[in-house]
Amino acid sequence: MITIDIIETRVRGFIADIQHPKQKKKININDLEVQLRKLLNDYFEMEGYSLFFRAIEILQVEGQLIPIKNNQYNGKTPALPLFFWVNIKVHTDKWDRLEVMKLSDQFDFSYYERHPEWQTNDEWNRIQKLYTFLKSSQERAIVSVEERSLELFGHEKFLLDSDSFPDGKGFLARIGISEDKLRMVNYGEPFVFWIKQGKEMKDIHRILIVENLSFFHTSIKLLESNQLDYEPELIIYGEGAKIERSFSFFFRMFPVKSYLFYYAGDLDAAGYGILIRLIEKYPDCSIQPALKIYRKMLQCLEQRNDQKNRQTQNLKYRDLFFQWFTEEEQALLMQLWQENKRIPQEVLTIETWRRWL
Repeated sequence: MITIDIIETRVRGFIADIQHPKQKKKININDLEVQLRKLLNDYFEMEGYSLFFRAIEILQVEGQLIPIKNNQYNGKTPALPLFFWVNIKVHTDKWDRLEVMKLSDQFDFSYYERHPEWQTNDEWNRIQKLYTFLKSSQERAIVSVEERSLELFGHEKFLLDSDSFPDGKGFLARIGISEDKLRMVNYGEPFVFWIKQGKEMKDIHRILIVENLSFFHTSIKLLESNQLDYEPELIIYGEGAKIERSFSFFFRMFPVKSYLFYYAGDLDAAGYGILIRLIEKYPDCSIQPALKIYRKMLQCLEQRNDQKNRQTQNLKYRDLFFQWFTEEEQALLMQLWQENKRIPQEVLTIETWRRWL
């Protein structure tokens, strides 16, 4: 029956797309069915679930899917386990050594000799496209990572860190090619900023980056009334962790010179991580915590609230952040950490700021 073939073919395609040559992948069977329904407008008319169930059973028999037995089911009849392991992709491909030698003037294939499981048809097709590009790369214009990624590998996100393509950036490492040879650049994202009245771009020296929108607007009011610590000429709205992607955009907008960057975020694990990663990623920039602002936040200890459960509590980031503070302040910060509490930046309002005037 044609519909059976369609359903089974689609399911096999989904599974093949996420199979990995080295490790099992976990899938939610309901998410898989939703993707299938989006592609088939007549899914319900053809009694698609019964065909979907049959396709999953076939893949289990073949050993491509392994049910995770934790008493969770998909809520349908007949029922399926909610989660499955997608088994490791069986390695069946082997590259022609003569063809490999033809491309060895550009590439180092030693990784693939040590890891033959990566000698797949998909990987070879990517290598051939890359080889063709490199032959004339010096004649090509510099474009964005997304544009080059789409041109060479068929998807704009292939070379970005993403859940959809976890091995995309690893491909360049496997073949021994640096990103700069692809004539591409990772453009920073635009950000929201405020320049102090009467100042021009050439006047900017001190920049305050704030994590949250509320304090961004509070900072503008304080700056306009000459009450803001550090007296920055420019305030940037960091928009949480987005500043890690958008920070490089600063150097496309403003004159090339030395700047002093002060960062102020929430007193929590996520805030510590944002600051420390900025410092590590841009070692040539003067980036430091806005200690005067953080100290005002510590004086609002009574307004602490629960740490967000989804935040990763990285001890390295915590310790690097804490070292900027005095022993007494570190004790307060450690108390917050051990109590799993945090102080949000929103404790700093126009009204609370008056305490320190």
